[in-house]
Amino acid sequence: MLNLIKTAIGDVKEIILSAMGELIAEGELASESIPAFNVEIPADSKNGDLSTNVAMVCARIFKVAPRVIAEKIQSRVYLNGTYFSKCDVAGPGFINFYYSEKWFGDVVNAVISEDGNYGSTDLGKGQKVLVEFVSANPTGPMHIGNARGGAIGDCLAAVLEKAGYDVAREFYVNDAGNQIEKFKTSLEVRYLQIFKPEIEMPEDAYLGEDITIHAKNFAEINGDKYVEVDSVARKQALCDYALPINIKTLENDLKKYRITYDEWFLESQLHNSGAVTEIIEKLKESGYTYELDGALWFKSSELGDEKDRVLVRENGIPTYVVPDIAYHYNKLVTRGYDKAIDILGADHHGYIPRIKAAMKALEINPDRLDMVIMQMVNLVKDGEKYKLSKRSGKAITLSTLLDEIPIDAARFFFNLREPNSHFDFDLDLAVSETSQNPVYYVQYAHARICSIFKGLETDGIVMEEFNSEMAKSYLTSEEKELVKFLATFPNVVNESAKSYDPAKITRYAVDLATIFHKFYSQCRVKGESKDVMQARLGLCLATKQTIKNVLDMLKITCPESM
Repeated sequence: MLNLIKTAIGDVKEIILSAMGELIAEGELASESIPAFNVEIPADSKNGDLSTNVAMVCARIFKVAPRVIAEKIQSRVYLNGTYFSKCDVAGPGFINFYYSEKWFGDVVNAVISEDGNYGSTDLGKGQKVLVEFVSANPTGPMHIGNARGGAIGDCLAAVLEKAGYDVAREFYVNDAGNQIEKFKTSLEVRYLQIFKPEIEMPEDAYLGEDITIHAKNFAEINGDKYVEVDSVARKQALCDYALPINIKTLENDLKKYRITYDEWFLESQLHNSGAVTEIIEKLKESGYTYELDGALWFKSSELGDEKDRVLVRENGIPTYVVPDIAYHYNKLVTRGYDKAIDILGADHHGYIPRIKAAMKALEINPDRLDMVIMQMVNLVKDGEKYKLSKRSGKAITLSTLLDEIPIDAARFFFNLREPNSHFDFDLDLAVSETSQNPVYYVQYAHARICSIFKGLETDGIVMEEFNSEMAKSYLTSEEKELVKFLATFPNVVNESAKSYDPAKITRYAVDLATIFHKFYSQCRVKGESKDVMQARLGLCLATKQTIKNVLDMLKITCPESM
């Protein structure tokens, strides 16, 4: 779990503070507290490998020009035993540091020695996080929005795991409420139509073919047994038959998508356990409720929501927001997760403040609940929007999408943009085997490295154990650029985890492949001196391992030949 950029930044800060301490002790600078300063990777490598603005932020305090302060600090800088070979002063007073051979060698050595753990961090150590995603309505198949939500949620969970969090994945099954009543009615009518064709389907019913299939299969098993029974009993029997099938289909489709959940949490559990009733009482006790026109209202407008919300209708039936509040209370209090993260569609913007308001009323820190808003995706084929499945002539579902494009492409493409950005998914590009296809491009880099090792093995050449001394052979800019980029991987993992944005990981993978292909075209491995060849083999192995760690995290295959 070495982060050698973080280590080097720490070195710079110690070097600077030590130098300034000497200057103050010698009277070269006034005896003042040193303010916070930045040490960053400059955008242009010509400005060093790390750069600090310490002279600029100290100018006002010491009443000395930044450039003069920078030069004074440079005169007291000692680099022996550090990760730097030199430093210089540039521009108005930036102090730039340049990595030594030891740093380059230690980076490659760390990647190789840490193997599959490289990139792991301790950012979230000791914190339990629950990531809830997809949670598609169980009354029908999953759509393209669920496909994007699945890829984002699963990959975000993997990023958080890589960053040291204790992560659980959860699917919330809405097996209660209005949509289930509508599901029951739709099944009932389709079932009765088998025996009484004159019965008409209500306008607001589910009209999908899956409803008809469920009704026919139920009739084949039970015949007309339920035609004359009480409607409530008939609906429940049909729902008890069809809903588990739908949930199992959702589970199977998601497994095909390489998504498995730690928990399938049923909304009915909240109702049956009394948790919904309990949360109503807790909200009453909070003092944030009132009665109006026979209904119970939540004073959510006092807690950040745009308006107050009905909790219990005048007929005594809770609104949908009550079990949702009970569910999040269950996550954060009953089960004790430190953080709950929901992946939600763009139509849920207004949902966030009302749930957070409820957390405040229940004296739960609302910052423990984070919601990632995900925009819809457009499918594009032949340069135009594409909405239909060629096989069925109907809207493409997750299942039909995965029949038409590789799973690797689906998981990678849906994470190419940050969740809250609109995205055009190019179906033609997803199946192409060209460098324009980003997932193919990354996989090809991995396969290319494998082919280097196979080719050398055929010639009887094997890689020796890498040691940091080999880095003295890294003389070209392409080699150094590749090593420096490999070193950023732990930082990228942390930034991706902090921002809840797996797209930072896919971008890193594409950029790493680009830098490697550039290295490959400029730096021969075979045909050089033994020292250079072995040093470059170490760099190839480190790159291969990092690509594999990225793709493994995203549950994308790592082919050894293409």
